[in-house]
Amino acid sequence: MKYLKVIAFTHKQIELKELGKLVICQENLTDKLQYVKQQFDIPEIFYLATCNRVAFVMATPQAVDRDFIRKFFHALNMGLCPGYTEVFLNAASVYEDQDALNHLLRTSCSLESLVVGEKEILAQVRKAYECCRAAGLTGDYLRMVMNCVVKAAKEVYTHTNISKNPISVVSLAYRKLKELKQYINARVLIIGAGETNRNISKYLQKHKYSNFAVFNRTLSKAQELAADLKGEAYDLEALKTYKKGFDIIITCTSSVEPLITPEVYASLLNGETDKKTIVDLAIPNDTDPAVLALYPVNFIEVHSLNEIAKKNLQERYHELADAEKIIEQNIAEFIPQLKQRRIEVAMRQVPEKIKEIRQTALNSVFADEVQNLDPHSRDILEKVISYMEKKYISVPMVMAKEIMINNN
Repeated sequence: MKYLKVIAFTHKQIELKELGKLVICQENLTDKLQYVKQQFDIPEIFYLATCNRVAFVMATPQAVDRDFIRKFFHALNMGLCPGYTEVFLNAASVYEDQDALNHLLRTSCSLESLVVGEKEILAQVRKAYECCRAAGLTGDYLRMVMNCVVKAAKEVYTHTNISKNPISVVSLAYRKLKELKQYINARVLIIGAGETNRNISKYLQKHKYSNFAVFNRTLSKAQELAADLKGEAYDLEALKTYKKGFDIIITCTSSVEPLITPEVYASLLNGETDKKTIVDLAIPNDTDPAVLALYPVNFIEVHSLNEIAKKNLQERYHELADAEKIIEQNIAEFIPQLKQRRIEVAMRQVPEKIKEIRQTALNSVFADEVQNLDPHSRDILEKVISYMEKKYISVPMVMAKEIMINNN
């Protein structure tokens, strides 16, 4: 476990608005991670960004200290000024070895979430890992770690009541929206067609909202969500020229720059002057602060949901102990599995080496003697060598597993 390292930045140490400065644009993510992977000789790495955390998970023998993180940030070229870099360095939580696995399991089980018990986090962790795996950034080690992460999370959600009557950031946002008593024929603009917006759209649709327009960078994804909602689909650029008016904006994208600027907002208003509602669940926010200063807006964001989230934690506190026991059990089971896998990987070369010895013996060292054998004797010799070859391959593996079991 000594190679597993996690650098985490969460809502517990950093204001959510500031946390958004660490979000890497999806278009640049693979290139940036490939660069630091090569620059720091990191065998495996993946990146996770949610509404309340940013984390870098890696398998590396290197010491991950303050100096490493500073150089790591610089190589990522995240555009942070020196002052902000120091702020984030001070707020970074570094986990290593078994503590790193424990942190990943607690994260996937939502014990570290703003809203304890939300199931969305497991899907977000898996998606982040799969994205990096597909890009060739991860390997066998993190594959095993992720298998453990997923298994533990499923057991926690199945065998505890931590997600009973599930509450999530999305459901909390909808509660706040519901308090505003919007008309069900309200015109709803949905910016972004990712999982968060899909989930909040389901709430709106369930409660009879029916007037939707979906905007997304990839038009085909906007069309998919719009089809589900029986609404209209547009690409993101169309936001600047949309003139059909709106009552509610739901936005959550991975953009690192505000999409709803004063200019875009004024254009969307198209002369209307009544108070509108914006539900912005993006980190960093998709809404330019200037919009809130210039116009009357009911503004719902992740940061404003904190108090409700704290109450939710109190309600679920008694479930934490059961969840933590499941996590401890999964870690205890995983450590010998990882050791066994290391032995398997280390011994992959044994069959090839034995075959090389066999070929050298038959074709070089004892070539003349073998040639002088009659066909029947050669056949027997071949059977004896093949039998011994198989045993020489299997015996070391069995012995290594027995040693590992006895040591445990």
